[in-house]
Amino acid sequence: MPYVLDPTRGLSTTTPSHTAASTSGQTSSILLKRNVPPAEPWRRHISPDAATPTVFTFFEKATSTWQYIVVDPHTSDAVVIDPVLDYDASSGSITTQTADGLLSFIEHERLTVRRILETHAHADHLTAAQYLKQQLGQHIPVCIGQRITQVQKTFAPKYGFDDPSVFDNTFDCFFKDDEEFKLGQLCCRVMHLPGHTPDHVGYLIGKAVFTGDSIFNPDVGSARADFPGGNAEDLYASMQRLLSLPTAYRLFVGHDYPQDRDQTCWSTVEEQRERNKHLKLGTDAETFIKWRKERDAVLGAPKLLHPSLQVNIRAGKLPPKDAQGRVFFKIPITSEVDV
Repeated sequence: MPYVLDPTRGLSTTTPSHTAASTSGQTSSILLKRNVPPAEPWRRHISPDAATPTVFTFFEKATSTWQYIVVDPHTSDAVVIDPVLDYDASSGSITTQTADGLLSFIEHERLTVRRILETHAHADHLTAAQYLKQQLGQHIPVCIGQRITQVQKTFAPKYGFDDPSVFDNTFDCFFKDDEEFKLGQLCCRVMHLPGHTPDHVGYLIGKAVFTGDSIFNPDVGSARADFPGGNAEDLYASMQRLLSLPTAYRLFVGHDYPQDRDQTCWSTVEEQRERNKHLKLGTDAETFIKWRKERDAVLGAPKLLHPSLQVNIRAGKLPPKDAQGRVFFKIPITSEVDV
């Protein structure tokens, strides 16, 4: 039986007032009137040089996801990377507490968001990209790597997205490999980092790299590569590409799963070369690929797999309403019996 969302409400379910989009500048006046407190960053990584951004890092505990607000210190222009939309699978409710905290932080810091960046079509959390776009202004593009169209074609038939128009007005920008764009005075470069998923990209800005799930902290190692289009050989090559960067560069990861330590969002390339538990410097391709495939073969599916993909391949939009105005998440099944 599919999960049922409240059909009487839109994307935002915390209060009816959230359905109104902010179209004048970057002010989230709705949030200010409601006194939504700004999210408190886990760390404030102040820009170390003229080419590297200031990075505010936010850990979403329910899905162990790192969200980033990345700022050009010269202009206060910003991008938001991999924001989370709150979803309770047991009740089918979607709320915006996490995203509202980010919005309030943006307002209190007087930042101007220029883009919302996704590293890939996540299978373990719902993206808040579309909600942030509604609140910050419809002119702000939601961006992802160009191979998201491959992921959309793979999963559209699984969830009954048979009409191609369901992908209209979802993602606004499809980055090409090694494409560059500006964040204020900073230069940003898109890195295609496939393996975990085929569409996966990272963002290189000065000496900071936002890696998504292409590499994890050294004591966590690497992400699975068994999703459709995933590939352990490609993951090895992507991790090696990250390890080939200058040793002082910081790799900001998409998730963290700490054991016996506090969560952390980054490590240096040098630390990854020396200590990555799955692929440190000198690990040969055959050893890594064999281990990764064997490990993936015994992993269960992420608990939010189906809700996440149905939202994330549409840039954060919920599934289309049915004729009665209801919204459902669909769960594909296989069965050996016809009952």
